[in-house]
Amino acid sequence: MTYPARQLVVLVALAMLLLLPGCLAAPRPDGPAAGRDEGPAQLERVEVREYDGLDLSSIDDFRENSIAGPQQVERDSYRLSISGLVETPESLSYEEVLAGRSYRKVVTLDCVEGWSVDILWEGVLLRDLIQNAGPRPPANTVVFRAQDGYSTSLPLDYLLDNEILLAYSMNGVELPAERGFPFQLVAEDKWGYKWIKWVTEIELTNDPTYRGYWESRGYSNSGDRDRSSRE
Repeated sequence: MTYPARQLVVLVALAMLLLLPGCLAAPRPDGPAAGRDEGPAQLERVEVREYDGLDLSSIDDFRENSIAGPQQVERDSYRLSISGLVETPESLSYEEVLAGRSYRKVVTLDCVEGWSVDILWEGVLLRDLIQNAGPRPPANTVVFRAQDGYSTSLPLDYLLDNEILLAYSMNGVELPAERGFPFQLVAEDKWGYKWIKWVTEIELTNDPTYRGYWESRGYSNSGDRDRSSRE
């Protein structure tokens, strides 16, 4: 079979194009192969420094003042215990806590040492966790315990009547270990020593006199910012 000269030239040109590296086979920049190594799972979260017109502090603006240094909590083996005067004691995994409805808001942490930070916190409501467990009379106090042995307490009504967060994120970034991963209590209108980090246990009790780590060393049990830090 023979080809006219013009057809032969076209066939030769097509063959040469196919031999060029990447020619005719390269994906379009906006095609399905574009950015395949840059999907959401590979993108690093960036800290938010402004929210709803408010300037935020950095997650690096905190001072390290924990009683035993930053704790390393294993995500896969972590359990949050909700116990004491409740109808249904619970032991929740990290993912089970995160499965609850999430909320976010900017809250200021004031430390008795004289520094403060404005942070965008995201987490679940303590009210939801407590109500899911079913508080039983005569519960009136909630004791929080942490991985490092730290503890503090707050009135049950304070947690139920206010939108108090158990936070897992700050400024759009997962809590770093030094900031309390997996969870930190966002105790609005309370001094920083009430903002317990590395929370592992929530216990409902009828003992309003319970005193945590710093409270047993002379700090106010209420922790209200408009009062003296010592009684």
